[in-house]
Amino acid sequence: MLKLDGKTLQYDRAFTHNGISYPANWLRLTTLEEKQAIGISEVADTSQSWDQRFYWGVDNPKDLDDLKTLWKQKQSDIAGSLLASSDWRVIKARETGGSVPIDWFNYRKAVRSACNTRQTEINNCTDVPTLKSLIDNPTTLWPEEP
Repeated sequence: MLKLDGKTLQYDRAFTHNGISYPANWLRLTTLEEKQAIGISEVADTSQSWDQRFYWGVDNPKDLDDLKTLWKQKQSDIAGSLLASSDWRVIKARETGGSVPIDWFNYRKAVRSACNTRQTEINNCTDVPTLKSLIDNPTTLWPEEP
């Protein structure tokens, strides 16, 4: 984080110092020495952060049931998008009286199974940190297309 006269500077934002206006790209284009020459210092960012997907603020989790509903729906959306690329194969087989190639049949079955498993895993989470960990490090992976 960059500070000048106790104020935080943001990259890609113009600022004024000692009557001089600096353009928005100045911080990106200058060296550390050039920044230090006008009094800019680098300081560690000590502010606490939180994952806004799961928390309203530091140590302020969102409602677990609402999160479960949201993340189970996201699994359905992912499964739907994975299946969409092979829907034409199923439609063609249905319309022409043919059959879906077995590797695609098995893939589609595996996508639906993975979705169900992931939704069950989400449902089994007992608190927000566990849910966050599951989403960030899934135990059930989506299958690869044949």
